Amino acid sequence: MKSKSVIQDAEEVRRAVEMVSLGARMQMLESETSLSRERLLKIYKEVRGASPPKGMLPFSTDWFMAWQPNVHASLFMGFFRFFERYAQLTGLDAILRSYHLYLDKIEALRIEPALSLTRAWTLVRFFDADLLQLTRCTQCGGEYVSHAYDPKANYVCGLCNMPSRAGKGKKSVARTRTSTRKMVALSE
Repeated sequence: MKSKSVIQDAEEVRRAVEMVSLGARMQMLESETSLSRERLLKIYKEVRGASPPKGMLPFSTDWFMAWQPNVHASLFMGFFRFFERYAQLTGLDAILRSYHLYLDKIEALRIEPALSLTRAWTLVRFFDADLLQLTRCTQCGGEYVSHAYDPKANYVCGLCNMPSRAGKGKKSVARTRTSTRKMVALSE
């Protein structure tokens, strides 16, 4: 049996610590590292100071279709595609870099992040499974997450056709629309 090198093991632990500090769930850790469940539990408890949450991961593409999660998911996917195309990063490396950039931009705009690391990871898996795609808005030209194989003609994003419940007044809606448009512009 071939043993893993100490350097490879240290890299796995570093990645697990980074993912836990960003809020990854155990299912993601188990899938993305070769560390044992027991070691991952110890790492989780040491980093977070508590046991990991129990339960299944959400498995629905519909969460990404609501207007606010859609804008955040679209921003993240813009960063992810950039790192894939231009930095030649793939898999977890691209996800982690994209998520760090997403958090930086959200913090700069003083907006609460709607996308957790585990949701971002799930989003990429939905794209890999051809359940979701990026579709260009016919009004603003931005690319937004949509269901795969939905018609692309006449697609209007949630920012151009914002739902009435998006804000409590015209000032709030205008402020929300402006800050989310800035988010989309940053990803292009």
